[in-house]
Amino acid sequence: MVLLGPYISRICFQRFFTWLITSALEAMLGSLYAKIKPRHEDVMCTQQKIPVSVFIIAKDEADRIRDAIDSVKDWVEEVIVVDSGSSDQTVKVAEEAGARVVFNEWPGYGLQKRFGEDCCKNKWLLNIDADERISATLANEIQDVFRCGPDADIYKVHIVDVFPHEKTAKAWAYGYWQYRLYNREHGRFSDSSVHDTVRPEKSATIKKLKGKVDHRSQRSIAFTVDKLNRYSDMQVEDMQRRGRRMSRIRLLTEFPIAFLKSYFIRRAFLYGWWGLVIAHNYAYSRFVRVAKQYEWSKLYNTSN
Repeated sequence: MVLLGPYISRICFQRFFTWLITSALEAMLGSLYAKIKPRHEDVMCTQQKIPVSVFIIAKDEADRIRDAIDSVKDWVEEVIVVDSGSSDQTVKVAEEAGARVVFNEWPGYGLQKRFGEDCCKNKWLLNIDADERISATLANEIQDVFRCGPDADIYKVHIVDVFPHEKTAKAWAYGYWQYRLYNREHGRFSDSSVHDTVRPEKSATIKKLKGKVDHRSQRSIAFTVDKLNRYSDMQVEDMQRRGRRMSRIRLLTEFPIAFLKSYFIRRAFLYGWWGLVIAHNYAYSRFVRVAKQYEWSKLYNTSN
């Protein structure tokens, strides 16, 4: 058994490396196919707007809100921006772009999106964030859904990372699936202050759409670090309300595990040196949440 150890380890490493390369190649080929196949569809082929309301929550997003609105305004019936007190030109830019702007004091992510839902006139809703853009492929795909009539109650969309120095997402860009196009009679956003996720009814039918949403979450590294700091505060407050505790051992394990997850599983290594920045930022975001929860327990003398 001792002699078999190195052999087994080598096999495990080979299988992991093969999976890693295969995953990257599949992502690259899938993106290339998506770029080639729908070129003849990139021009919107209908002038009639579909009965969908788009709502966007925003604060101090003057530099990004127009792109978000422009990606949807030509083919949906209404675009609503829920502003929570911007100090820049967000409201002016959004109104000039064709959106209806309403104000609501910030209550948390989930509750703010529920407020946005209530402002919409249609039962079919599409939610995007101010730092997101609906691709032409996804826009045409959504319109096709409504030409024939929706065949599901809720649709998942694939949201992919686009970094400040990029014009569009890389073929291997990390992405995640979210419920964003939905009939509000079959699901609504949760009322969590941190987790802004649509909660489908048990009977709801769900399908996936193939087009992408470009997610430009980073303006700069300084902006990202500030955002992670603010968001981790909200996460810890939410954990305290729910009575959730994390083991202190995670102070030791959280950073390296999160780094490896980002660098290898989320394919950050394919970005070269920039991939190291991505992986470190992700690991920091995970670690600081654990550290702040531990700090809270020390300050308030809890059992953790």
